[in-house]
Amino acid sequence: MNFQGQGHSKLVQRTIRSSTQADKAFSKVTVNNEGFTEIPIVLIPKSPLLFSAAVNVPSGPFVLWQKWHKNMGQLPPGVIWFWPGWCRISHIVTRATVTYNAPTRNCPTADNVMVNVDLSLTFRIGPDPEAAANFIYKLGAHRFDELIAAETEEAIRGLVYSVTHDKVNDLREEFAVGMLSTLNSKVVIYGVQIMNVKITDVTLPPDLQDRLERTTAFKTKMSEQEKSHENRVRVLEDEATRSIETIRKSNSRKLQEIEAERLRYDIERREMEETARGRARVEEIRAMTDADVALKKSLGNETVSKVVARQDAEALLKSTYITCQTMRIENEKRIVVEVKRSEADLAVAESKAAANIALAEAEADGAEALKEKRRYELEWEKLKVLETIAGSQSRKFITGEKGEAILSALVPRP
Repeated sequence: MNFQGQGHSKLVQRTIRSSTQADKAFSKVTVNNEGFTEIPIVLIPKSPLLFSAAVNVPSGPFVLWQKWHKNMGQLPPGVIWFWPGWCRISHIVTRATVTYNAPTRNCPTADNVMVNVDLSLTFRIGPDPEAAANFIYKLGAHRFDELIAAETEEAIRGLVYSVTHDKVNDLREEFAVGMLSTLNSKVVIYGVQIMNVKITDVTLPPDLQDRLERTTAFKTKMSEQEKSHENRVRVLEDEATRSIETIRKSNSRKLQEIEAERLRYDIERREMEETARGRARVEEIRAMTDADVALKKSLGNETVSKVVARQDAEALLKSTYITCQTMRIENEKRIVVEVKRSEADLAVAESKAAANIALAEAEADGAEALKEKRRYELEWEKLKVLETIAGSQSRKFITGEKGEAILSALVPRP
C-alpha cells in the first residue's frame, strides 16, 4: 500500500536455499502486489535430507539451530563439517537496525479534518541470542508486523483525534517520546528494542492546505503591518525621547546653578565652623592646663598618703611580728609541759600494766588454791539460802524436781 509516494513496510520471514545466502537475502527489499515494502528480518534455510558435507554459518546475524527439532541456541560462526540431517539451522535473525515506515491515511482530527501522517521507526532484535530466541518462538516476524502496524496506527489516530488540524504539526516531538516508551513496553519481552520513533510528514487536504497557506500569508502581512506600526511608534518614541532629553539638559543646568549656590553656602558654613572650632580649641587648652595642675596636686597628695600608709603598715607589721613571736614561745613552753606530763602518765601506765601482769601471774600460780576457796564460798552461800528458807514462818511445800534438788543440796555427797 502506497501513501503519497511512501510505501507501508511489512516485516516478513523468507526461506532461502542455503545459509550462505543470508546477507544477500536480508538486503533484498521488495514491493509486493499490495504495495507493501517487504523487509526480511528472519530467514529459514532448507535442511538436508540425510546430511551435508559442510555448513557455512554466517557471522553477522543470530543463527539458531535445532537438534531433533529442539532449540539448541546459537551456532558459532564458521564452517561445520559433516552436518547430519537431524540437526538443522532453524532460523537466521538479523542483527541490523531496521527502519519501519507506517503511513496512516484519513486520520480525523478533533474538528473532523482528515489528515495523512507518515511515521517512521527503527528497531533491532537482540541484543543477545536469548532475545532472538524469544522473538522467534514467542512472536515471529508475521505477528510482530501485525502488532507494530496496529499499535502505530492506533497511536497515530488517537494523537491526531486529540487536537485540531492547526495544531497537528506541533505534536511531533511529544508523540515520538510517548510512542517510543509505549512500544518498548510491549515488545521488549519478545527481544525487540525500539530505537527511535518520529513523524516524518503530516499532510492536510489540498483545499485546506491552500486555505492555511492563505492564512499564513495573511498572518505574514499582518506581521509586516505590525512591524511598520512598531517602526512608527519607535519614531514617535525617539522624538519624545529627544524632547525629554532637552528638558533633562535644561533641568541639569538649573541643578548645576543650585549646586554652585549650595557649595558657596557650604564654604561660608565651613568658615564659621573653623572659627568656632578655634575658639573651642583655646577653651580646651585652658581647661587641659587647669586639669594638669589639679592632676599634679592630686598626685602629690597621693604620694604623701602612700608614705604615711607605708609607715603605718610597717609599724603594724612589726607589732604583729612581736605578738606572733610571743605566742609562739608560750605555745612551745606549753607543748614542752604537755610532753613531760604525757611522759609521766606513760610511765605510770606502764607501772600499772606491770603490776597487773604480776598480779595475773600470781593468780595463775595460785589458781588451784583459789579454786578450792571459791568452791567453799559457794557452798557457804547455798547454806545461807537454805537457812533463810528454813527459818521462814510460813510453811512451804516444794515438790518435784526442785524439791529433789534442794534435798540433794542438803545431803552432802560422799
